[in-house]
Amino acid sequence: MDILSLDAPSVFSFSAALSVVGALVALLTGRSEGLSKGLASIFGVLASLAMLGVGAGSLLGSAAAVSIPTPFAFASFSLLFSPLAGLLLVVINLLAVLAWIYGASYLAEYRGKGIGAIGFFMNLFVVSMNFVVTVDNAFWFLVFFELMSLSSYFLVIIEQDEKSTNGGFLYLIMAHVGFLMIMVAFFVMAGVTGSFEFAVFRGTQFAPAVASLVFVLTFLGFGCKAGMVPFHSWLPQAHPAAPSHVSALMSGGMIKIGVFGIVKVGLDILAASGCELWWGILVLSIGAVSSVLGVAYALAEHDIKRLLAYHSVENIGIILLGVGIGFIGIALEQPLLAALGLMAGLYHLLNHAVFKALLFLGAGSVLFSTHTRDMEKMGGLVRAMPVTAMCFLLGSLAISAIPPLNGFVSEWFTYQALFDVAFRGDAVIQLFAGFGAVSLAITGALAVTCFVKAYGVTFLGASRSEAAGKAREVPVPMRLSMVVLAAVCVFLGVGAPLVAPVMQAAASATLAAGPVAVAQGTLIANPEMGNIISTPLLAVLLVGLILIPLLVRMVFARGGVDATKEPWACGYRHEPGMPMIATSFGADVQMFMRPLYRLRAAVSRKAGRLVDLLEGAIKGAQGADAQAAEAQGDRYLADSTGAFVDWLGHLAKRIEGGNYRVYLVYIVVALLVFLSMSVLAY
Repeated sequence: MDILSLDAPSVFSFSAALSVVGALVALLTGRSEGLSKGLASIFGVLASLAMLGVGAGSLLGSAAAVSIPTPFAFASFSLLFSPLAGLLLVVINLLAVLAWIYGASYLAEYRGKGIGAIGFFMNLFVVSMNFVVTVDNAFWFLVFFELMSLSSYFLVIIEQDEKSTNGGFLYLIMAHVGFLMIMVAFFVMAGVTGSFEFAVFRGTQFAPAVASLVFVLTFLGFGCKAGMVPFHSWLPQAHPAAPSHVSALMSGGMIKIGVFGIVKVGLDILAASGCELWWGILVLSIGAVSSVLGVAYALAEHDIKRLLAYHSVENIGIILLGVGIGFIGIALEQPLLAALGLMAGLYHLLNHAVFKALLFLGAGSVLFSTHTRDMEKMGGLVRAMPVTAMCFLLGSLAISAIPPLNGFVSEWFTYQALFDVAFRGDAVIQLFAGFGAVSLAITGALAVTCFVKAYGVTFLGASRSEAAGKAREVPVPMRLSMVVLAAVCVFLGVGAPLVAPVMQAAASATLAAGPVAVAQGTLIANPEMGNIISTPLLAVLLVGLILIPLLVRMVFARGGVDATKEPWACGYRHEPGMPMIATSFGADVQMFMRPLYRLRAAVSRKAGRLVDLLEGAIKGAQGADAQAAEAQGDRYLADSTGAFVDWLGHLAKRIEGGNYRVYLVYIVVALLVFLSMSVLAY
């Protein structure tokens, strides 16, 4: 491992050079689209494979650093190959390799639309992400962060139609809002220390007010990039517009850099300044809200790529639950709890990158064959596209946290961390931990419902359009990328006893804490409470539960299912136009979650009016507003008092309004209170 660490800067430089050359070659040979695509892919794959080795060495070894002087006296070119950076390098470049392979066939859909430009910007996109997670200087961090945003923006708008340009513009605005907040935070620290080096920031104990200001700014800034609520609106606009293999890279890799930034600043750069308890509560709360709202909005979508984009919001929320517990553990001076929470978050970061990339590639394959993203126009694709269907099924099971796949393992650790922090905190912490656990449970249930809908409506049943009836399996490179990611999902789940210690070591290194035993032979364990589970044993049992009934059926069955019988239609005569579609599948859940959808619609209308107002101001519209004289005493005393009394009356009326959804909220709140009381008494 020492050799890998010593060679890391050299291999990193070689890989970056390959990416830059690949970008230039793709641009210069753009007139010959086949040649441009081939050369860009070759350079991209080689560069990502080299960087994948750097990431693996950094993840498994100790941190290595290098600093190169530059013409700017204030900004040495510093690189840090820490285990945390190594994890992100592995995630980004594993997905990049498979995205390049997938794109070798998928880009046939983009003939005449600038394949050379795609190769150029994609090479820059990947190398800029690699630099963002390794540079250890605030100035260069901001430079490469901006390059990452701009290169991905041009990939989003590659179609040059109204939807892609609108989605790209929204993404660019949100990216720069986040960039501005991060820049201000870095300038605050640079103003105190007189340096832009992260190493100097780490060694400085900032005043509590300064540290809290820096944390809030970076949390919100990186949260924009991560797509957490309330900064999530760009994801369902930008992800569907981008080519599907780029969507896989953005959702699987780029938004994780937002989480990386939150962890790097809050738990690494500000380590000497301490960690406030409310930081962790804020991260945990935003994570809980993001997870529930993300999956609730996904359930209402019929566009398969928009559905997956909203699930990115959900899973960022789950990651933040674990990261928030890491913050709380540091604030409570319980390093074991902090390491367990952060490990859960980092494990889910890795898992989400893999199964979300798999699902986006699966959606891209469906789009490649049917030329539509509307699930209502699909159906029956399992017969025409068996490999894609099987891979999408594995990705759906993984994101739904079905054991023994990888999503189950990281959510199991997240639950364990939530239980731990509830038993070791005061009443306030118990309340928020209970809120997080309930949110995670609701999220899991809705995720299963959503992906039963997504898979069933897309791949099962009868074809509901001519395009779906003519669909064919995608070319070999696209299938190969999906199969590899599906295999990684299985390995990260069944092989959790091997993977969990690596994730825990990365978390402990980030927190400068000692190692924690989270695996025992074939078991994964919660070292705080002693809970254990075996994913290999779960895999054997589940395979047995599937195979044994099939064997019994083969031995004892007489005849079989009569395929000529009409399906049961609840007593009505079955008609060909009565399939289960996306709209009807989630109707009941959407009715239950209607207040959330109404809230989103209300916010959108208000935002629309604000946009109209700003546009009017920009165009120089005048005379639209009129002034009126009124008695200030009546306005601020009588009117405000009357409005407050009226509000109290409406609030009291809603307590028993006959809405069973509100009554269920009462039950959940009561359960949280009783849970907190019981834990406190214990």
